[in-house]
Amino acid sequence: MLAKRIAVPTVPAWATWNSSRPYTIGIEEEVMLLDPHDWSLAQRIDDILPRLSPELACFVTAETHAAAIELASSPHETAAGAAQQMHSLRVALSAKLAGLGLRAGSAGTHPTAVWTETEISGGARYQLIYSSMHELAHREPTFALHVHIGVSDPEAAIRLHNRMRAHVPLLLALSGNSPYWQGRNTGLASARTPLFQAFPRVGIPRAFTSYEHYVETVDLLLRCEAFPEPTFLWWDVRPQPRLGTIEVRIMDAQTTSTQSATLAALVASIAHLELEEGYHPEELIDAPELLAENRFLAARDGMQARLLDPIAARPLPASQLLERLLEAVSPHAADLGCADDLEPLAALASETGAARQLRIVGDDERLDHLVACISDAFAG
Repeated sequence: MLAKRIAVPTVPAWATWNSSRPYTIGIEEEVMLLDPHDWSLAQRIDDILPRLSPELACFVTAETHAAAIELASSPHETAAGAAQQMHSLRVALSAKLAGLGLRAGSAGTHPTAVWTETEISGGARYQLIYSSMHELAHREPTFALHVHIGVSDPEAAIRLHNRMRAHVPLLLALSGNSPYWQGRNTGLASARTPLFQAFPRVGIPRAFTSYEHYVETVDLLLRCEAFPEPTFLWWDVRPQPRLGTIEVRIMDAQTTSTQSATLAALVASIAHLELEEGYHPEELIDAPELLAENRFLAARDGMQARLLDPIAARPLPASQLLERLLEAVSPHAADLGCADDLEPLAALASETGAARQLRIVGDDERLDHLVACISDAFAG
């Protein structure tokens, strides 16, 4: 993905933009480690990492919580290429875990985990998070899907950052995959979203007038020692100067690799639409209160949400907004070679991960059975 370094005059070293080939795609998945004896979370990350093969280890990192692991693809020209690699990583991780008596699964939250069982990873970064947040870091772990889109220059990146903010609610509605928390139905499509909100520096960030404005904003916090480096900004959308990408972080982790691939293709197609043509009106992009309200509605209701539309001046069904968006992104998906990857989107919209979890559980409240089903689908 890295091609050349584009430096904005007087910017600090961390803000030097490492130019990427436009619209390359990278996927990161936060995965839960499971004990198949009772389908609880397995707090084993520090045992597992040293046992990974070199071929697998370079795509695997720890997360804040000891029962979480992150898989990260290389940058790819197409969503299909990234998806194929992610599926291979899921298969390889599953095989390694099986030899250790463990399993993996992917969803926004573990349905029955409680904070008293949560352990923090041993890495220096995660111990720093714990020392700065204390018991906030001991909440139940959450699991997200992150998609990186390559951008060639920093000003284009800020334009995409600003415009992608308006897509956060619909992407969250589509990806909601965490209705259960602490053993009960929360009534939310994405319980992960308010749980993660306990951390600082999260949510939909403000729009920036330029890359220089973004750099000045973040560098002030760094100089004041609010946090050690920019990846401690856990915004729903954020620039990644080191990678030359815009990273979309709002989505719940998906149970299957096909679902992750579909959402990654949608994010890439939206990025192409917004940079090459534009889609959302300024009335929405410049309305942080409205975006925040839509984010809540999406976390609560998923694809059943009615999202506020500033042009219509009324709520509109998320399904209707998705239909409009898909019509607009269709030629852009074709340009990126992502059209086929968007085909499963209709099925995901009609039954999101949250809806599927609720259907599997039904009336019997067998959440251990639900976790087993999530794990069975991980590398399928």
